[in-house]
Amino acid sequence: MARSGRIEAGREEPPHAPRPLGLLVIALFKLSGSVLLLAVAIGAFQLMHTAGATQLAHWISVLQDDPDEHYLLKLLVQLSLVEPRTLQAVSAGTLVYAALLLTEGVGLWLRQRWAEYFTVIVTASFIPLELYEVVRHVSGLNLAVLTSNVAIVAYLLTRLTWS
Repeated sequence: MARSGRIEAGREEPPHAPRPLGLLVIALFKLSGSVLLLAVAIGAFQLMHTAGATQLAHWISVLQDDPDEHYLLKLLVQLSLVEPRTLQAVSAGTLVYAALLLTEGVGLWLRQRWAEYFTVIVTASFIPLELYEVVRHVSGLNLAVLTSNVAIVAYLLTRLTWS
């Protein structure tokens, strides 16, 4: 008899069984992060080329007279000072991290047990860095990232332990 579905704690989960809401939320979180990082990597790659640098210079000149865009202008000026080699390294690192998030997201979406273990390992490995960042400089974003990653690891560990 052919088996279909996933084995959990000695029982078979039918392929049409509802996806646990926690896994769905985590999968969507990881997939959206992957898309966002892919966009950042593509933007950094574009800045390495003359067209990207020209476009950046254009936006700096446009925003220079707009006091409401002060922070964006500062960011664009800082980006224009980054060396191509640094942009290349940032792009490569961002692509690797996007691939990790994509792997986690797709695996969780497909209810793969390995993806739950993989997500616990990868997500937990970043928690010490996030703790360091929170201690170094407390911000709402740092706390939100740390809290969400601790919650993800706790949820998945609970699922893995009790299923």
